[in-house]
Amino acid sequence: MRVALLGGGRMGEALATGWLASGFEDQDIVVAEVDPERRRALSGVLGEVRIVPSAAWAVADADTVVVAVKPDDVTDVLEAAAASLGENALVVSIAAGVTLDALAAAAPGRPIVRAMPNMGALVRRGAAAITGNADATEADLDRAQALLESVGTVVRVPERLLDAVTGLSGSGPAYVFLVAEALIEAGVLVGLARPAASDLAIQTLLGAATLLTESGESPESLRAAVTSPGGTTAAGLKVLEERGVRAALMEAVVAATERSADLGAGD
Repeated sequence: MRVALLGGGRMGEALATGWLASGFEDQDIVVAEVDPERRRALSGVLGEVRIVPSAAWAVADADTVVVAVKPDDVTDVLEAAAASLGENALVVSIAAGVTLDALAAAAPGRPIVRAMPNMGALVRRGAAAITGNADATEADLDRAQALLESVGTVVRVPERLLDAVTGLSGSGPAYVFLVAEALIEAGVLVGLARPAASDLAIQTLLGAATLLTESGESPESLRAAVTSPGGTTAAGLKVLEERGVRAALMEAVVAATERSADLGAGD
């Protein structure tokens, strides 16, 4: 697979780094980045990967093109590269809110996969969803999934559910960061020094997430296992339920989902 990455921002860098770590050779990847300072920075990270200033230069020999520019720039970048795109080149877009129809209008006749990754890709612990247009075959979806699995987990959904993915996993890291902030402040409130509270809170989140991924048990069963009748955890959970924390998180996902739909509609 020869991949052209259009856009060398943080997510683009994360993807390229993941591809190299998963076995891609330097010569199999080319990055198009218009900012000269960013190109210099990428050169220091990506070794011998070719980095060019033009999307058209990048896509000429690629069988897969990953679009990682800002949503407002996607159409212009694809249209500029279209004349150099191979007839059967797979286009994978990670731009939020840019629909399959809009992508197909900019790169007509090509198989297109739309993806919604999240911030975890920066540390190869991302969560992403993909969907394809009518021209995208199972092999195309497999190829897109393999690219994104180098930096995390991938699920397949119909396009109408990508807004829900945005509301849950796309915005989800911010919800977790807010929980971390609150736990740290709570630790300080009950007498811990801030550095100790920070270390304990962050490691607690990491340990809990690792248990969820490695134990094979459900969140409900793990919560029950740590909650002794009449104990300290039960007392804390009682307050969280009384204050509506569960409902607030659910409403946050719904609100983010609705806002994603509005943005996709041009609102």
